[in-house]
Amino acid sequence: MAHGFAVFAGTTPEIIRASAGEAERLGFASFWVNHPGSTDGLAALAHAARETRRVELGIGVIPLHTRGPESIVEGVKANALALDRLLLGVGSPNPEALKRVRAGVAELRAKLSTRLVVAALGPQMCRLAGEVADGVLFNWLTPEYARRSTERVREGAAAARRQPPKLYAYVRVALGPAAVDRLQEEAARYAAVPAYAANFARMGLKPVETAIAAQTPDAVQRGLAQWQGVVDHIIIRAITAKDTVEEHLALVRAAAPA
Repeated sequence: MAHGFAVFAGTTPEIIRASAGEAERLGFASFWVNHPGSTDGLAALAHAARETRRVELGIGVIPLHTRGPESIVEGVKANALALDRLLLGVGSPNPEALKRVRAGVAELRAKLSTRLVVAALGPQMCRLAGEVADGVLFNWLTPEYARRSTERVREGAAAARRQPPKLYAYVRVALGPAAVDRLQEEAARYAAVPAYAANFARMGLKPVETAIAAQTPDAVQRGLAQWQGVVDHIIIRAITAKDTVEEHLALVRAAAPA
């Protein structure tokens, strides 16, 4: 199982550069940012690209209902993101999420020679990701539920007569009491989003129960070990107390692959 590290795209360029450089030094396979409405994730990812040479660069994910394929292509080119390193994540909420993602992936594939990753929560989006994507990105799931979602992904791939896409999972990780408090706040925000609320209801779990709330580096590693054999690529989404460089570096080191 490969390891990735992810930070909030709206954090400082200093944190992005330091975290990406340390992740590459410690043997992580990828480095990711998200694409919040207030921040251009592609521009944020460019800071990591300039600091690294080897790690794959992921964006998880661009919402197609607010930024269409043409704008995404322009952003990739404007930020000079290397296509062979890029993991271009896209997704969409309802209504018409399936239609929008199918069309968006087709248009992006025609214009960019890079790997396309689809964010999938519900069963139908998991099947669609199996049909059209190079990777599927799970989010706010337990390992048990990720296995169930993987079955839907494989059903979609089989229906399309293609190899299943690579499996990625975003896992929120907090280290220390103050960071765990921030994790609770993050969980509450996502619980208020209808698509995620439905997902938590399907699992019968609180959002924080899908995350790793650790008090020690050893506890981080024990939490990550539960994902071994479940997905191809685990992505540690950093949750820190005060968003400092030092906190992010401590979490990168605590979560480093053996």
